Amino acid sequence: MTLTRLQKIALGIAGVSALGIGTAITITPHAFYESYGIALGSDPSLLSELRAPGAGLAALGAVMLAGVVRRALSGVALVAAFVVFLGFPAGRLVGLALDGIPSTGILAALGFELAVAALCLFAFRPDIGRAGSRLALR
Repeated sequence: MTLTRLQKIALGIAGVSALGIGTAITITPHAFYESYGIALGSDPSLLSELRAPGAGLAALGAVMLAGVVRRALSGVALVAAFVVFLGFPAGRLVGLALDGIPSTGILAALGFELAVAALCLFAFRPDIGRAGSRLALR
């Protein structure tokens, strides 16, 4: 799959975001969650439960970035971007419905995730390849 410039930018933003956030959760969960007003404490089980998906998020971010530079990985990178940036907002929206309104930091994260999802959806809309080929013929 050959990526357009917009698609590379979308995957780059998604990848850097997921890698950075995932790494922060994995390495410094106390500081990361404190920025949302969440005090974690020192329970090793809780910290392990936070670090594990943080590492998964970082790995998905690395896959997204790899897809920008390796054509063979671009399809997998796109799937990773959609899993992360559609999955996280979906979970937050369920939380809003079931638990109520979270902190402004969490709401800001939701807004950012939706923005990245919208960028990816726009960049990878089904007609982009056909539109590009029509422009190339003119």
